[in-house]
Amino acid sequence: MPKTKFTDTFFHKLEVDKDVLLPEKFTFPFYYEPHKLSMLAAKDLQRYLEMQVDFEHNFGLDPTIKGLQIGKMFGVMVVQNTAKEIGYLAAFSGKLAENNHHKGFVPTVYDTLDTNGFYKKGEAELNRLNSEIELLGKAPKLKTLKSDLNVACLDYDKALLDLKILIKTEKNARKLKREDALVTLSKNEYDLLDDALKQESIHYNLRLRDLKLYWKQTIETLKLNIQQLEAPIEALKNKRAKLSASLQKRLHEQYCFLNAKGETKDLLDIFEGTTSPVPPAASGECAAPKLFQYAYEHELKPIAMAEFWWGTSPKSEVRKHKQFYPSCRSKCEPILGHMMVGLDVEDNPILEVKSHNQPLEIVYEDDYLLLVNKPHDFLSVPGKTALDSVYTKMKQYLPNAKGPLLVHRLDMSTSGLLLVAKNERTYKKLQKQFIERTVKKRYVAVLEGEIHEEKGVIDLPLRVDLDNRPQQLVCYIHGKPAKTKYEVVSIANGKTRIHFYPVSGRTHQLRVHAAHVDGLNIPIVGDDLYGIKGKRLYLHAEQLTFTHPVRLEVLDVICEAPF
Repeated sequence: MPKTKFTDTFFHKLEVDKDVLLPEKFTFPFYYEPHKLSMLAAKDLQRYLEMQVDFEHNFGLDPTIKGLQIGKMFGVMVVQNTAKEIGYLAAFSGKLAENNHHKGFVPTVYDTLDTNGFYKKGEAELNRLNSEIELLGKAPKLKTLKSDLNVACLDYDKALLDLKILIKTEKNARKLKREDALVTLSKNEYDLLDDALKQESIHYNLRLRDLKLYWKQTIETLKLNIQQLEAPIEALKNKRAKLSASLQKRLHEQYCFLNAKGETKDLLDIFEGTTSPVPPAASGECAAPKLFQYAYEHELKPIAMAEFWWGTSPKSEVRKHKQFYPSCRSKCEPILGHMMVGLDVEDNPILEVKSHNQPLEIVYEDDYLLLVNKPHDFLSVPGKTALDSVYTKMKQYLPNAKGPLLVHRLDMSTSGLLLVAKNERTYKKLQKQFIERTVKKRYVAVLEGEIHEEKGVIDLPLRVDLDNRPQQLVCYIHGKPAKTKYEVVSIANGKTRIHFYPVSGRTHQLRVHAAHVDGLNIPIVGDDLYGIKGKRLYLHAEQLTFTHPVRLEVLDVICEAPF
């Protein structure tokens, strides 16, 4: 029997081997390893994307195609129908080829691109208002009046300053005249002169009053004329604001999401009480909510899910072609939190309490400080749910120590040298060296591919990804400067062993600089955020060189990587 074309159905059957077991629980969408069935579904969808001629979208994979390149997140959900058949649903995030609907992909929850829908009509009215506001704002008479007002304000400031300088000069002159008159004139002559000087003072005060009154009237008249011309503009702006607010509220009400219990909530209900009570832009347009909604509406049981990136990487995020990624947090976490109610979902592995039962390895110790070898997947300081950390173990090891103890931190996934101060004075002196960047750090890492430049510098500013904390973005507008020097150690079996020398110390700096398309474009082995999850992150803080705060000698401590 010939296989059904991808575009002929939303339910795409999967040929599942008998030895492949269905997962006991549904995928936790914000941190997961794709199930075999999800990978099978993803491969089937990717084959379609490689061969399809149903739509034109420049994913940036064909160098011969010119124009804007836009990679896209796709999602697959393995489902079981009422006949117990296993298949998958496919969806894309946002719009694809300037359209919300493509055969074979589940529909959006609400189609904002429908030309007959209220949203497009409202959008057209907003555009008309914007055009009208812009046209009125460019009126020649209004432009002239604003220019006249600006000139009048400058002229007034100059005239006022000139008069005040003159008044002060004349006041000083009158003072000198009085002083001279006391010596040279009789009392009657002095009194006459004093009266004349007083009248002169009054004259200048009246000139100052008249100047202020004249310019106040002139400026107020110009402002009134401008206000009269801007009144229709303000009325249109108010109308636009009310229309925009009502349009947004009505749009949020259209995005109604089901859950496994058959309960429905719209975006306003879902985001009420969250840190962002106003739903972020494009909420509900990601692949995952579309997949859940279609499954619930058509009595399909969700089994597993995965999302992958297709196309060229964006300039900010780290995205690799065909690689799996979790659902976004800012928009999808509240929505999927509702939609997964009633489903048996895997536990959140991020909340798993990670502990280290063995004593930590002390690499160097004296009366003032020590260097400890932090294990991978172990916190430097206590977290919200996991209290066990290097800090807590050091508190136990050094019960009489005072001060912050840890002079710096390492990412949970990174292993290696951490510097610990045994008293506050030592801590402050060591911290000063970190702030002044006189501490030299060397990390060793293994990359997923080959680097052919022997050495170099990566300079990419970083900031937190507000949609997906704690991931970082490359951002040239709001990012903080981040610089890393690197040196290749060896290349073997398609992987590169490399030394990193961070000049700055931003969160995830080495991981992003390795994986980003404008960095080395090759992630570190085992990087669960910017690469492919493995047994561990192959990144280790191997060497720390600094000046001893008491003995003032240079300490150069090395702790070899366990990989």
